[in-house]
Amino acid sequence: MSSTTSIQDAAAAQATVQGEQGSVLKVRFDYQPAARIVAVSYRLRNTADAPLAVFDRGNFHAIDTGRQKAGEVGIPTEKTEGEDVELMHGVLPLRRPSPTVPPTPIALRLEPGKEVSARFEYALKGTLAPKRLRWCVGVMRFNETDFDQPHTASQGQLWRASFAVVGKQQMLCTPWFDVAANRFEA
Repeated sequence: MSSTTSIQDAAAAQATVQGEQGSVLKVRFDYQPAARIVAVSYRLRNTADAPLAVFDRGNFHAIDTGRQKAGEVGIPTEKTEGEDVELMHGVLPLRRPSPTVPPTPIALRLEPGKEVSARFEYALKGTLAPKRLRWCVGVMRFNETDFDQPHTASQGQLWRASFAVVGKQQMLCTPWFDVAANRFEA
C-alpha cells in the first residue's frame, strides 16, 4: 500500500507525502552521484488522534550485533528494478525457513500531534548508476497487541514489533527522484 498524496515543494529536492493513517512526511534528498550516496532528511508528523508506529528504527538483531545503536535510524532495504532504486524502512515478512535470530522489527511510537525528525545516509550497492530513486517508510496505527518490550530513547518510546504488522503497515513513499534533473517527479 502506498501513500495517498504527494506534493512537490518549491525546492527541487523536497517533497511532501500525505498518508492515509494520519501522517505527513516531509522529505529532502541529497544525492551525490560520484560517491553513490543518498542523504535522506525527513520529518514525519502524526496528524491523527491516535499514536502511530513508525518502522524506521531497524531491528533487534542489528542492535545486538553492534551494527546499529538503539534509537538510531536503521539501515534501509534496497530494491533495484532496472535503473530504479527503492530504499525502504519497514517490516518485511519473516523468511522461510525462519532464521535462528530473526530481524525482529523496532518501531518508534509517535504520539498524536507530535513529529520526529531524522536523517540517514546510504551508499547504493553495485555499480549501475540509477536514473530514479525513491524512499518508503512503514507506518501504522499503534496498538499494544502487536508490540512489546518498550524502552525510551532520545527520539521517544521504542517498541519491539511482531511480524504480524507486515500486512497492517502503510508504506509512505516519496515520488520518484529524477537523478539527472536533481528533483522529485511531479
